[in-house]
Amino acid sequence: MRIVILAPPGVQSLDVVGPAEVFWEAARRCGDMSRYDIQIMSTGQPSIGGTGQLRFLADRTIFDSDEPIHTLLVAGDPSFQAIDPKVISWLRRRVPTVRRYGSICTGVFLLAAAGLLEGKRVTTHWECTPRFRKEYPQIELEPDAIYIRDGKLITAAGVTAGIDLALALVEEDLGREVALAVARYMVMFVKRPGGQSQFSTHLVGQMSETSFIQKAQDFILANLERELHVDAIARNVGMSTRNFGRVFRHELGMTPLDFIIAARTDAARRLLEDTERPLQAIAKACGFADVAAMRRAFAKTIGVTPNEYRARFQILRDHRSAFRTSDNALAAQLLGADNLSKAAIVS
Repeated sequence: MRIVILAPPGVQSLDVVGPAEVFWEAARRCGDMSRYDIQIMSTGQPSIGGTGQLRFLADRTIFDSDEPIHTLLVAGDPSFQAIDPKVISWLRRRVPTVRRYGSICTGVFLLAAAGLLEGKRVTTHWECTPRFRKEYPQIELEPDAIYIRDGKLITAAGVTAGIDLALALVEEDLGREVALAVARYMVMFVKRPGGQSQFSTHLVGQMSETSFIQKAQDFILANLERELHVDAIARNVGMSTRNFGRVFRHELGMTPLDFIIAARTDAARRLLEDTERPLQAIAKACGFADVAAMRRAFAKTIGVTPNEYRARFQILRDHRSAFRTSDNALAAQLLGADNLSKAAIVS
């Protein structure tokens, strides 16, 4: 199967290297390196500058003669500026000929510009969601997803999420056993629980640039432990409750109440990651009425319970501790143990 990764200038290097390593390792685990033919496709010059001062030598460019492609992935560029019409033309010609296609991070903007996402559900990096919603309001965006599969399309949040995407494709191609072996070797989940809000300061991507709405958000974030009423927040910024709610939703695509719940959940997850405080104390510190209310908020915004979330990060701490205190042989033994690998990898 030929896997082509389209890498624009300034590409996020891990968007290329991460998926390529997954496919390469899967082929190695099968004992047949011909299972995947991994190619880097340039949008122009054969040499591509990536992040981290890395450079990639492309196997082909979009100006070369067409060859069959099984899977086409469009990598992202964190400094994303303009869209090259030649790239759009190439995508429109090639995507209909492939078995499956997708994007990582801002690569989704290229697919959207090419008109290849109509009627599809997609995701992108949490930091890019305001821009994507503004430029492509007609496309259904799920900003908290690690990756989304919709028919022959698969889109990923960005950076390490490209690895999650590639693992999902390996499982589809070669079975769960191979995907599990690759995940274990790479010390990661076959499928991560929850969404992007576990791994980033999710709310930063939802901060308004409008001064009075930002003032309201700052007030909410500074007073999470208090009882917050939308009408009181509206008065605090000098707006009527109705107008405040309307403008807030227009600016951010969410209600003030949704933002309050997301902010409290974000604060709670940090306490779960960094402290051993009881759930009741965390719920109170973050403004939840009780643990049950916090559990409902986690189910809605993250997709896992507070206890499951804490356990996930406890596993990561245990992994880091094992590598710090043990030699490589012992660490490898720990990572290969059935009880640890099942806890860390099986979804």
